[in-house]
Amino acid sequence: MTIVTDANPSARAKRLKAATSAAHEQVDNAVMAAAPFASPESYARFLRFQYRLHRHVEPLYADAALQSLLPELSARSRLKALEQDFVDLGLEPPAAEFGPRRPKGEALGWLYVVEGSNMGAAFLAKDAAKIGFSDAHGARHLAAHSEGRGLHWRRFTAALDAAEMNEAEDLAAQGAAAAAFAHVLDLVKQELS
Repeated sequence: MTIVTDANPSARAKRLKAATSAAHEQVDNAVMAAAPFASPESYARFLRFQYRLHRHVEPLYADAALQSLLPELSARSRLKALEQDFVDLGLEPPAAEFGPRRPKGEALGWLYVVEGSNMGAAFLAKDAAKIGFSDAHGARHLAAHSEGRGLHWRRFTAALDAAEMNEAEDLAAQGAAAAAFAHVLDLVKQELS
């Protein structure tokens, strides 16, 4: 992990991006190498991966302290959409534990990773459509927000950048973002390999 520091707190999202770019690329490559859209069966494994990730982070979306920092945080959760995707496909979601609540810095690092994945979901949604899934059936969790992915992401990063954090919390966010990417990679290996 690379620790990136910057005296400008408004650059937090950029620092997180710089600190995790190699891990992000590794996750993207691992997901695409698994060919999750090659068939409905491959897609079902992709759903299992997504469900386990989103179930793990769900407590963060319900955390009142985090909701005061990140407006509309609870509405950003994609767990219910994933549950509906399983219903659409006539499948049961895998057994998955809720992850822990985390201190502010760590929580923001995890949320940065999970919320960022929604930007890449635009490409995934197109691939899901090629095998018959859409934001109305089977790929609801990949749907764009009604205001668009870009604006939705910019609102998140603006709130992330504005959150008051001390240096230790900023470093904790970077460490947590790296840990989140490692967790995602582990889930890819477990569910998609």
